Amino acid sequence: MWDRLYSQKQLSREGLAAYAQHPLLRAVGLDRGFYRPLTVAQFASYAADVPDDFRFVVKAPSQVTDALIRESGGQARQANPRFLDGRLACESFVGPACEGLGDKIGALVFQISPLPIHGLQQVDALIEQLHTMLQVVAQAKARVPTAVIAVEVRNPEWLTPMFVAALKDAGATYCVGLHPKMPPIDEQLPVLRRLWPGPFVCRWNLNVRHGAFGYARARDRYAPFDKLVDPDPETRTTLARVIAGTVTAGQPALVTINNKAEGSSPLSVQALAAAVRAAREPR
Repeated sequence: MWDRLYSQKQLSREGLAAYAQHPLLRAVGLDRGFYRPLTVAQFASYAADVPDDFRFVVKAPSQVTDALIRESGGQARQANPRFLDGRLACESFVGPACEGLGDKIGALVFQISPLPIHGLQQVDALIEQLHTMLQVVAQAKARVPTAVIAVEVRNPEWLTPMFVAALKDAGATYCVGLHPKMPPIDEQLPVLRRLWPGPFVCRWNLNVRHGAFGYARARDRYAPFDKLVDPDPETRTTLARVIAGTVTAGQPALVTINNKAEGSSPLSVQALAAAVRAAREPR
């Protein structure tokens, strides 16, 4: 909701501080480190730009969360020997984030990339690896006890009782990923119910109309991201209900919204805030 157009250089330098002044924008997704881990100094620079009540939803590096090592264009090159490696997760992600962001961490999100076919055939073994990693991560993030550890997946095959038990035992939660690769939000909520009570973390990534590989198509349809081109009131209403119930129970709710969800993330936030307000009003 800018008063005029700004250059990319200006937005890169001053955009976060301006964003954090808005009363509805109290968190932001920090995905940059997915491609290359960020340093303590880089995290600290982000923290310096925002007030104390602002939170970051930080995405873990792909070197920990992707079963494959990929070329720059995304093509698989070879198996990743450090996939779900707890020590690497702490050294390259959890440690630097905790030191640089401190209490401004909202959630540390391990978004597991789509598994190759052979990975789908051994999900139970991967859940055991994930469980071990999360236990190590839980110890490493002890210096920021309010930080939520969340796991997002891109294959519904993960969503088993064994997966839920692994999250619960490690003190982690499930990050609802709203993406065409995953079932609609109503079909993901049973996972959260089994983890209740607990925080709510959600990343609303891409409108289902564009399909699993539709980011470029959504970008072309929605640019310059100044209006809701494809409103999704059903998803928004469900999100609002879950957020209202979560915060009423005294738990944190952290939701990030991509421009590719409905066409304009700031306008999606406004509409979601109105829906949450309505959901919390006495009937």
